[in-house]
Amino acid sequence: MSTKLWLLFFYLAGMAKILIQFAHPNLDKSRVQKHLIRQAASIRGITINDLYEQYPDFDINISREKALLITHDIIIFQHPFYWYSTPAIIKQWFDLVLEHGWAYGSNGNALEGKKVFNAISCGGSEEAYAANGKNTTTIRQLLAPVEQTAKLCNMAYLPPFVVFGTHKLQKVDIEIAGMQYTQILHALCNNNMAEPQWENITTMNEWSTIPLS
Repeated sequence: MSTKLWLLFFYLAGMAKILIQFAHPNLDKSRVQKHLIRQAASIRGITINDLYEQYPDFDINISREKALLITHDIIIFQHPFYWYSTPAIIKQWFDLVLEHGWAYGSNGNALEGKKVFNAISCGGSEEAYAANGKNTTTIRQLLAPVEQTAKLCNMAYLPPFVVFGTHKLQKVDIEIAGMQYTQILHALCNNNMAEPQWENITTMNEWSTIPLS
């Protein structure tokens, strides 16, 4: 093997492998999520698993999904925030794939040590998702079922990446959100984000050095 190939091998071996579990039931009408997933797809080391495209009848291939989880280090559930939760297929995915004795339970340690977080878009403003806001609850609190699922499976749950106020965003705002997301994904791929850095932030957006317009 040539020196260049050896260098490439060691470079890739040191990168974290990211699996994006993407779910959008109406992607043709999306502005934000469509842009984010295009940005993510351009990054080496990232696998995009479009759940609605892969399983239009919700008949999830459990063996396939388990194999994807095993071969990746970081799992991202990327989706619009529907009724304070995930699109239906992600709940179906949780119900079928995370089996007792495999993902959790006394002998269920297949996912132990992996990292997981949500990358979401929502129509409400950031101010609306606060104790004194319109929704009286934070995004992190509303994502508690996903966070608790991760903890049950001995995974590390990271703060979510959130694009707020999607209905009012201009094209430049969406592009900036895409740049922020790309920067964070690059950092995760290259293991440049340590635990203390995510313990003290509310959303992944705070970690990005790219300012909003």
